[in-house]
Amino acid sequence: MCPADRNDSKRHLTPAARAGAMAADFSKVLVVGKSSINRIVVSKIVEKSGLKPISEPPEAAEKTLAGHLPGAVILDGGPDNRDCDRLMSAIDALRRVSGKPLPAVILLSTRNGTPESLGLSSVVDAVVAKPITPERLQPVVDRLTGRG
Repeated sequence: MCPADRNDSKRHLTPAARAGAMAADFSKVLVVGKSSINRIVVSKIVEKSGLKPISEPPEAAEKTLAGHLPGAVILDGGPDNRDCDRLMSAIDALRRVSGKPLPAVILLSTRNGTPESLGLSSVVDAVVAKPITPERLQPVVDRLTGRG
């Protein structure tokens, strides 16, 4: 094939546009947080639901989202619910491009309440209060991924 004939138009698209062309993989859940211990605990709970976790720190998560479109994202908000704020705009862009509320977003918070009552981004679909336990998190994961 002649180099001039190759189609590399997808290479020049923005991450959100590339993700809009991808189908969501409902078997995968992106687990994002600064604490590697919290990511491990959450990943084990996700595995109990029969899903495949992808664990990333907030700095690497946006790049991961550009290559994969998981069915859900679990964000560890940290002590002030702000550890993953940088990722919110990328998730919002993915949702706008796809026209669907995908990926579903769960925020792990030190405070209890709804996304609205906690003044969180409209991107957040559910809030699970810490400490994280399988009894609290697993039903929410199952519901938002269509397994419950």
